[in-house]
Amino acid sequence: MLDRNHHLVESNLALLRQAMDLLSSLDDATYSHKLPLLFSNSIGAQMRHIVEFYECFLDGLDAVCIDYDARRRDDRLESSTAAAIEKIGALTARIATLHSDDGLLWVRMEDAPAANQDPFLTSSASRELQVLLSHTVHHFALIAVALRLLGIAVHPHFGVAPSTLRYRQHQAA
Repeated sequence: MLDRNHHLVESNLALLRQAMDLLSSLDDATYSHKLPLLFSNSIGAQMRHIVEFYECFLDGLDAVCIDYDARRRDDRLESSTAAAIEKIGALTARIATLHSDDGLLWVRMEDAPAANQDPFLTSSASRELQVLLSHTVHHFALIAVALRLLGIAVHPHFGVAPSTLRYRQHQAA
């Protein structure tokens, strides 16, 4: 990636490392338990969703066309923390070696319009890395709330946007 994207790459890597740290502290029963708070999904389903967005991004970079709707929906990632940790480890290795010119990408719109309209929008790798940051923090927040309601301690920064953490730090100073 270009130097200006280094921060985005590092921020995404930091989030994925947070995910692996969290997963290493959970047992598979808790991870795969369906929770009403998560619309009868599990923490594992939330994590699978995050992982598969990163997969779509990385796979789409080579094709210059990203389709987040074309997720693989690997059930193992919902039920096994070990499988999720392994997959996230592979994703971090791929992200750490990104070397894009940040040129034009095509991204399929979610819930694309009628068949007679082009379902693709233009974007860039840096914009999509920013999308992945926001998307991941959003789902981490859901996971954090669910775990806290289950009585499981979660790091106070897990699921909190970096801008919110900076604001809180500034307020405390």
